[in-house]
Amino acid sequence: MKGRPLRYTPRRDAGLHAYERVLEHAGFAPVAGVDEAGRGACAGPLVVGAVILASGRRGRIAGLTDSKLLTPARREELYAEIVERAVDWSAIVVPCHDIDRIGVHRCNVTGMRRALAALDRRPAYVLSDGFPVPGIGVPGLAMIKGDQVAACVAAASIVAKVTRDRIMVELHGRYPAYGFDVHKGYVTRDHSLALDEHGPCPEHRFSFVNVGRALRKNGEVALGGEAGDELLGEVSGDGRTEGARA
Repeated sequence: MKGRPLRYTPRRDAGLHAYERVLEHAGFAPVAGVDEAGRGACAGPLVVGAVILASGRRGRIAGLTDSKLLTPARREELYAEIVERAVDWSAIVVPCHDIDRIGVHRCNVTGMRRALAALDRRPAYVLSDGFPVPGIGVPGLAMIKGDQVAACVAAASIVAKVTRDRIMVELHGRYPAYGFDVHKGYVTRDHSLALDEHGPCPEHRFSFVNVGRALRKNGEVALGGEAGDELLGEVSGDGRTEGARA
């Protein structure tokens, strides 16, 4: 049965669950939110999260907002609550060499499609942060600052951010000279100084201008741990991890 047409667009002060309520009332359920972490970093993977929250009171998780506005400890707390209470969730890890090969935006869009496809439940509607996701076979809406407007997008941003932060802490153990555990691969003064001193490592994005500059200056790639290892795979709501280290 076709869903009823949307009667209105919620005001931004109508609450974080307003979009999901309107969509469900119009017959579009379940609603999935999708968001990424690491788009602007010059090292490490891009991670995309997708989340379907339960409807009604069961889906209310206090404190949901843009993951960047939360402390690391609070993100971890909310992550645990999301993966326990969500109807479904997934996280897709896109390695840095894919970003170098096809570009960060294409990786972002492809990662969003993959994260949605990894859900066990097919969403009837998709809310995405920032830009639309074509080719998903269901209607969707791109939202400016969606992780501050829609609960499912906020939950997806937290899943993506926590997953990526954990990966960057692991990479710090293999490449300790760069401080990945602190800045998580983003461009900071300390990260830039480390790049200038040591050159890039295999987890840097060589298509980024600052990384290419550091490579030309140093003339080599700094290796650490098991050279050439890449973090690949996807994590889904039932705890499976698909993929491998290649």
